[in-house]
Amino acid sequence: MIDAYLRRSLLATVYDVARETPLEHAPRLSAKLGHNVLVKREDMQPIFSFKLRGAYNKMVRLPASALAAGVVAASAGNHAQGVALAATRLKTRAVIVMPRTTPSIKVEAVRALGATVTLVGDTLEQAAEHADRVAREGGMTYVHPYDDPDVIAGQGTVGIELLRQCPGRLDAIFVPVGGGGLIAGIGAVVKALRPEVRIIAVEPEGADAMIRSLREKRRVTLSTVSRFAEGVAVRAPGVETLRIAERVVDEGVVVSNDEICAAIRDLFEDRRAMLEPSGALAYAGMKRWAQEHPESRGATMIAISSGANVNFDRLRYVAERADVGEQREMIFAVTIPEKAGSFRQFCQIVGDRYVTECSYRIADAERAQVFVGVRIEARHEADGLACALRNEGYGVIDLTGSEVAKLHVRHLVGGRAPHIRDERLLAFWFPERTGALAEFLRLMRHPWSISLFHYRNHGSDFGRVLVGLVVPPEDANALSDFLAALGFEWSEVGDDPACQAFLGRPEAQA
Repeated sequence: MIDAYLRRSLLATVYDVARETPLEHAPRLSAKLGHNVLVKREDMQPIFSFKLRGAYNKMVRLPASALAAGVVAASAGNHAQGVALAATRLKTRAVIVMPRTTPSIKVEAVRALGATVTLVGDTLEQAAEHADRVAREGGMTYVHPYDDPDVIAGQGTVGIELLRQCPGRLDAIFVPVGGGGLIAGIGAVVKALRPEVRIIAVEPEGADAMIRSLREKRRVTLSTVSRFAEGVAVRAPGVETLRIAERVVDEGVVVSNDEICAAIRDLFEDRRAMLEPSGALAYAGMKRWAQEHPESRGATMIAISSGANVNFDRLRYVAERADVGEQREMIFAVTIPEKAGSFRQFCQIVGDRYVTECSYRIADAERAQVFVGVRIEARHEADGLACALRNEGYGVIDLTGSEVAKLHVRHLVGGRAPHIRDERLLAFWFPERTGALAEFLRLMRHPWSISLFHYRNHGSDFGRVLVGLVVPPEDANALSDFLAALGFEWSEVGDDPACQAFLGRPEAQA
């Protein structure tokens, strides 16, 4: 099987539209990790993604009658651009079905390449179902984004290039994984020619279907999928790609969104490459792997930089979370006495540390709460600050791990509402797209008073809302029924330390 895919990749036709991308040494990242870090710059393709390789190799092999009828694809963006570019080159019609959650930069890029774009559903699976129906009804060819031998072979040309570009020592290749087309293609080529090189799959938390499937030795389908790295946001790996991955993948690494944000910044600082989340995924995995394997220092490792189609407004979220992802920012809630000079004394203790933000709010007649973020180089710095504050008699809570703090509380002004009783604090999340908040508000019709509402567009995968509802105890069952029928993901967060510190009732702090 592996030798057959090597032959397919050697015979693949990709360079009518693709270019051989550079394999660049990353000096700052190498020094940071203690390894020789190389980056395969697939973000430098004409569509800023590797996806055109597989799409063109598939389409150029279609018979003339199939090309005359046109092609259909479902994609969150990069595969769509590859199909659209290939269709232009091959002078055929392309219909691209994209989820409504697709970043606008990718939608407009596909339209600019001459394809017809249809936005359907909130997930790639919903878009794929519609695309399959369009293909069957119109007699068109469905071009699968990953689970097709010709697509896999096209992606395998990345492996041929990097082996030629790195003929010496090579210990591991880190590959971002969604459906598995890229890792199947690269893995088959590399294992056929240099079987000693480790192939390491990298996936985000909440979108790790391939790694779970390899671990459980069966094809796993996720019930929900995180869409922050939308380029790899699939619920299940392909059937053929999983079959190949079982033979070629040595291990897998799962990383958080914050780690991806830190990786985006790292690659920008080293290579001046502004990557989309899935484009920086491989390096995020390399970074995590290096931290977990300190004994492996000095290895030569390649990260596939797979794409750079990122919406500009998403960079705000990336910048906010990058320090946390690298554990370079700590967030504290500090309780100080409400008396003259207390806040000044607090600032003196913080001293000349790099403060990323600081919010002060009176809690009651005796106490005030301070929300403070501090940039650090090592964990012991944060521990030292917390110890210094506690030595002064201040209450200190570490909120660095609180999503509610990072997403909502740090942006709220106003604090507690002491006259409000029976308040329930609920966090909701829903696929982010145009009109998503309006739809949420339309569905949130209920008989209870709203005591708090916070929404901020983070340029992320999901819209996130924090809502306070005044619900008498006798209405608890009615609230449960309402939330179950609403159809949004939600959780109750009143016990979160950030909510307790800044939004709870004063007597809860006594």
